[in-house]
Amino acid sequence: MIKKKPMMKLLINLPFLLILASNHLSLHMVHGQTQDSCDSNSNFGSLSSQILFETSSLNCLAVWSSENFILRYSQAGPSLWSFVLSAPISNSYIGMGFSPNGAMVGSSAVVGWVASDGSGNMKKYLLGGQTPSQVLVDQGDLEILGNTSTILSDTSRIYMAFQLAIDEPRRQLVYSVGDNSNPPPNTPSFRLTQHRNHAAIRLNYASGEGSRIKAPYSNLKRAHGTLNMLGWGILLPIGAMVAHDRIDANVNKHKGLGITILAFGCLQVLAFLARPAVEAKTRTYWNWYHSSVGRLMIFFAIVNIFYGIHLAKAGSSWNAGYGVVLGILVISGLILEINMLRKK
Repeated sequence: MIKKKPMMKLLINLPFLLILASNHLSLHMVHGQTQDSCDSNSNFGSLSSQILFETSSLNCLAVWSSENFILRYSQAGPSLWSFVLSAPISNSYIGMGFSPNGAMVGSSAVVGWVASDGSGNMKKYLLGGQTPSQVLVDQGDLEILGNTSTILSDTSRIYMAFQLAIDEPRRQLVYSVGDNSNPPPNTPSFRLTQHRNHAAIRLNYASGEGSRIKAPYSNLKRAHGTLNMLGWGILLPIGAMVAHDRIDANVNKHKGLGITILAFGCLQVLAFLARPAVEAKTRTYWNWYHSSVGRLMIFFAIVNIFYGIHLAKAGSSWNAGYGVVLGILVISGLILEINMLRKK
């Protein structure tokens, strides 16, 4: 057991105490009550004496109710913050990321787990992307005090305790829990597998209040699905039925293009149901297929609209009007593509 040092001495020696969280940490196994909450009668009280920093002034917040994640934190001194994350123990990991914008990608995270041999482990990761190969162990901008970091466990919960050397941690916090069907990280790579679930909150450290953060671009994803469902799944079949029941014309080419577009739309729905996981090797091919079929649908739809205007003999004004709308869409799409390439 490391003896507790006065705060001034700790701060003077701070540069020498900053070590990477890659160091293996001992697991302290205790047995007792199996519940944890922010109540004074929770099991944390019997465990706090085994944590290697002061815990009496920690604030407590239930940060993720559905997964029963409890966060305790406090500012231990100038440029020093203490954290204890509690969660149900499983055959996987728990993680806490500090995000610049509420997204998981771009966060620096602390991850802890109990190995199959009963030992406790804690590592820091840079969440550089959505695939395991982009999650880099021992990377990121977190400065963790290794000599006060530890993993505690009782019969049903894991407690990940660590201290950060920072003026004020980021307020956007991302939590994750691994899939217990996959083993936790292991030597030599300590590769982190895809999480089973995750959540993000914005924490006001002063007031102790947290608010849930929506997943980035969730509204855009919802709009993408809604508009495509409305256009390809509802309006297109209605247009086909109206043309079939009310218009007596020989338009085999126009009809053939419409059937082709409808078939592509059905393939997109089926592809969504068979979408592989983000980390799967086949996900790259699925992304290519999904975007390619979508572009083909748009191309055939544009061709069929101009052909339909021709068959209806609607005149050049209709062609010009749709051409202007199409031009605006193309220019907007190019601007968005250029901005996306610049960000990369």
